[in-house]
Amino acid sequence: MSISEKRLAELAARGDDKIDYSDIPELNDAFWANAKLVEPEGTQQVTLRVKKSVLDAYKATGKGYQTRMNAVLESFARTLRK
Repeated sequence: MSISEKRLAELAARGDDKIDYSDIPELNDAFWANAKLVEPEGTQQVTLRVKKSVLDAYKATGKGYQTRMNAVLESFARTLRK
């Protein structure tokens, strides 16, 4: 999902007092006492052969296409672990 430049400008112009935080719980001392740092898994550079049509389709989606390709592969890998 993408957001238009116009909508981004509208949101940037909105004051903090206009933001509805009612569905976000307070982060009290109990929350921080139980919080655990979770580091993102790193990536590893590999050589991978994929069909040109697949690569072209992802590249056509713009910047970040490799990240999106990785997300699809990661999603499938999760199904293999079940």
